Amino acid sequence: MRNPSTGPAGYFPDFRQRENAVAAHEGTKQATGRYSIRTTDGYSGRMSETSNETAASGDGKVCAVFGAGEYYGDMARALAISAGAYVVAADGGLDHVRALGLTPDVVVGDFDSLEGGRPDAGTRTVTLPPLKDDPDMLSALKIGWAAGYREFHIWGGLGGRMDHTLANIQLVALLARHGAIGYLHGDGTVITAICDGELSFAAHPVPEAGHMISVFSHSDISRDVNEPGLKYELLHGTLTNTMALGLSNEFRDGVEASVSVGDGTLVVTFPAEVPVPQMRRFRSFTREEAEGIGELDTEVSALLVR
Repeated sequence: MRNPSTGPAGYFPDFRQRENAVAAHEGTKQATGRYSIRTTDGYSGRMSETSNETAASGDGKVCAVFGAGEYYGDMARALAISAGAYVVAADGGLDHVRALGLTPDVVVGDFDSLEGGRPDAGTRTVTLPPLKDDPDMLSALKIGWAAGYREFHIWGGLGGRMDHTLANIQLVALLARHGAIGYLHGDGTVITAICDGELSFAAHPVPEAGHMISVFSHSDISRDVNEPGLKYELLHGTLTNTMALGLSNEFRDGVEASVSVGDGTLVVTFPAEVPVPQMRRFRSFTREEAEGIGELDTEVSALLVR
């Protein structure tokens, strides 16, 4: 990682683009007043601050989470999508948030991957113990969830350590199982997951080289899987988590497409150039499912050998 004071190479081809995007981000956030998270004091989990606003459902609101993984020069796009979003920096993700010129709403982590200085005074900070159960990324998602957000865009969650990449794919599946949606961005690819619902992709130009989309079953079995509008139109199919049938499908030029599953959880990958899809649920999630992805855990792991 480069010195955060200078920023990684290739972040912004035009410095004015950065200035304009930052101004738009801060202006939108001030206009919407999205400062709704409660923060914890040390490891105790004691709530020390609340905001005037509560976001009950998170509908139409976006939480942008920045991790410490690879960014692949995608930061201009990250900044554009994050305009007006509720920003959570997960540990070393704070280096990237600073490089973008953004002010995080919350910073969380044990700060083992942070290369720059600790969070500025006055920044809402949740300090976690190093010997914990939840990874920093999950803690960041729990903070966004507690603030009422149900759409998450995650940068720095791909690349680097493969186990972290796999864990973060598990996390977007976790969000899907609770009726929310998360998008992992990196290396020109977006990874998301959907449970008992549909992703609808708008018609868009497709280059001659094609735009690949792949669909995998995260659950043991995914039933009633449909992929209308794609080059290979699977209809009312069944996928399992040991099948690769959904690999390397393609969008068609100027044709709307969708991916749906009647019963199960799918992981879907598509190019970053493709417009972000609309998500529709096929059922109402149970109260237990909708209540959340778990409480923020600030304790040392009980599984630790002592």
